[in-house]
Amino acid sequence: MQLSPVSAYFNSRVLFLFKCCNSKVNCVKTVLVILTQANLTSFQVNESIAATMVLATFGSEVKVLLQDGALSLLKSEQVFDSVKHAFKLGSNMLDSFEFYDLTPVLVENKDKNSPFVTQSQQEIKFIDLNHQFIQSFDHVLYW
Repeated sequence: MQLSPVSAYFNSRVLFLFKCCNSKVNCVKTVLVILTQANLTSFQVNESIAATMVLATFGSEVKVLLQDGALSLLKSEQVFDSVKHAFKLGSNMLDSFEFYDLTPVLVENKDKNSPFVTQSQQEIKFIDLNHQFIQSFDHVLYW
């Protein structure tokens, strides 16, 4: 079975996280996941979101930053239609983020006025993406 690049990368990163945590007591790794792909562009969006939820399920403290095309994930009014869509909508997966303690979703201050952001029902926190912010995490995954 051949894994997609996201799955292969994700599997190696999860293994790394678990190896790090097995050697310490009370080890909680912080992970920043930066999503950049638009809602309907590829199955990779769904894989990335699913992988993010798995990380959160297994004890990592995960924060999700939406950039560029991924801001379209904030538009969750779209309904999956198997005739129109080849795969489930990533935006619908974001609706379950609260159950994985993945809220608030992070958005850069420069995107505050994006229609996707202003019309979103998601809990959003605005941040300045800089060196200091990135250094506050143990791991950064860019998808």
